[in-house]
Amino acid sequence: MSDDKPGPSAWDAALRLLGVRARSRAEIAERLARRDFDQPTIDDVLARLEESGLIDDDEFAREWAGSRSRYSGRGRLALRRELRTKGVAAHTIEAALAEIEPDDERAQAAELAAKKLASSSLDLTDPGDRAKAYRRLAGVLGRRGFPPDVISSVVAETLRSGGPGGSDARPSPRR
Repeated sequence: MSDDKPGPSAWDAALRLLGVRARSRAEIAERLARRDFDQPTIDDVLARLEESGLIDDDEFAREWAGSRSRYSGRGRLALRRELRTKGVAAHTIEAALAEIEPDDERAQAAELAAKKLASSSLDLTDPGDRAKAYRRLAGVLGRRGFPPDVISSVVAETLRSGGPGGSDARPSPRR
């Protein structure tokens, strides 16, 4: 953008972006470039933001992965994909994902599978319905980004237990 004071305007734009939510370095650079700020101005703003501690990709990735894992029920595969689209470096992504406990991820997958099975009207004593339930649960967990080994074991375990009621001899009530 070619105004008399490109620095403060770019700085203000970056602060407004950060006022909405935390962002990665690449996200801010991309948004400022879209607003037609020149590259030296963008580089200057990014340096100032880093110096002042307002952007930190390591912290951003840890917070994003932890929050989306806990509150949105996302698995590692989805989190990796989301962070990659936000321009976070691969080593930073892997470090953030390493902080997610595999047992916690598995527990979230199991909770989601049990919840979905409970809202189903399928009769688990019918082999056709049981196969349908397996496909549906695996699809839900796959779309949430859980790894294939977690999906297969959690779905099998959920179907064995029959969902939250614990008995696969009766169909789950439809809600």
